[in-house]
Amino acid sequence: MVVKLRDIMTREVFTSSLDTTVAEVAKAMVKGRFGSAIIMQGPLLLGILTERDVLRAAASGADPTTSLTSEWMTKHPVTASPDMDSEEAAQLMLSQGFRHLPVVDEETLAGIVSLRDLLSVRIRRPPA
Repeated sequence: MVVKLRDIMTREVFTSSLDTTVAEVAKAMVKGRFGSAIIMQGPLLLGILTERDVLRAAASGADPTTSLTSEWMTKHPVTASPDMDSEEAAQLMLSQGFRHLPVVDEETLAGIVSLRDLLSVRIRRPPA
């Protein structure tokens, strides 16, 4: 059975802006249990800040209370269509080495999918 991203993506995406500090975004990520924040400017997706980016910022000695997300985010992240199948998305994420994939419908942020979401699809078993 082919599973499309639209069927498994999280539609309510945590977003932030370029001028938010890493500490503010990290605090919201912990509180909301989000693994990433999509960085937006109006309707435009500019980047993604992940747990790994927060760790990189902390390890660098930068002050997360003054460092902006724009300094640490991945700019112009790879995105997927809601019609991409989950197997293709998993291959893309594994080959590129990332765990969060923004889902964009035309030019509008539609959701996000994680490796955990994709793994859940693979290990689901039909009810006995």
